[in-house]
Amino acid sequence: MATSTLFPAEIEAWRTQIDDALDRYTLFDQDCPARLGEAIRYCLLAPGKRFRPLLLLTANEMCGGTLQSAMPAACAVEMIHNYSLIHDDLPAMDDDDVRRGRATCHIQFDEATAILAGDALIPLAFEVMTRDIRPQELAALCVSALARASGPSQLVGGQADDLGFQFSQADLETLEHIHRRKTGALIAVSLEMGALIAGAGPEKLKSLTKYGKHLGLAFQIVDDLLDLRGSQAKMGKRAGKDAELGKLTYPAVLGEEKSELRAREVAQAAIDALKPFGESARPLELLARFVIDRTQ
Repeated sequence: MATSTLFPAEIEAWRTQIDDALDRYTLFDQDCPARLGEAIRYCLLAPGKRFRPLLLLTANEMCGGTLQSAMPAACAVEMIHNYSLIHDDLPAMDDDDVRRGRATCHIQFDEATAILAGDALIPLAFEVMTRDIRPQELAALCVSALARASGPSQLVGGQADDLGFQFSQADLETLEHIHRRKTGALIAVSLEMGALIAGAGPEKLKSLTKYGKHLGLAFQIVDDLLDLRGSQAKMGKRAGKDAELGKLTYPAVLGEEKSELRAREVAQAAIDALKPFGESARPLELLARFVIDRTQ
């Protein structure tokens, strides 16, 4: 699967640096079983948008931070995101066989190895932050934020509700409550951590968090629409799975046309939240427009 080239040029350059850092962080010692290490690297280093770490690095730069100081957190959030994808793809969850244009982890290796690869990425993410973010007080803030966003009331809770509402009907409020956690939590915390590492004040943190919450919804709505009418070749995963699994989706609740309108509405709300940043917010504005226009 080809990755997108719709990001601004500077952000595209960051993606290569993210990939290089992820590679370095997964050069495991001899005590890591070879098959486990191979499975982790197979999933984590697969071609991808690196959307969440790019958001983190962009927010960090907007608030006056440096790439070097923010890269450990950028890699950590990508590790948590990838653990969630590995587990989401398992037969007990969404039972997917293709991810990022390649066989999913449990297909390429086996189910037990996939579970363990996902498990391993969680402590690795927090090890990276506690070791490489300085000062330690800042590392603790980032660890707390990412743990909260990926925990039982946010990412994992949203995933549980997503599974719990299969073949059920619900209203827009319920749907958005699920996806503010399942999809939106990691997007919002990426922006939060980027700002924290740069030493941003409360007003900037509030603005970026609001942007992230709206952007997360826009991202999920487009995901739902792509699953309905996209192609596996472009998406890198099998289309039409949501309907097969009886998923609660935006098109199912609102219909296609109203889902498109809702996506544009919340994306614009995300952009509006950036007004305190003025012209320096342009990269995040472009990323919001990328979310709406993406085809994968």
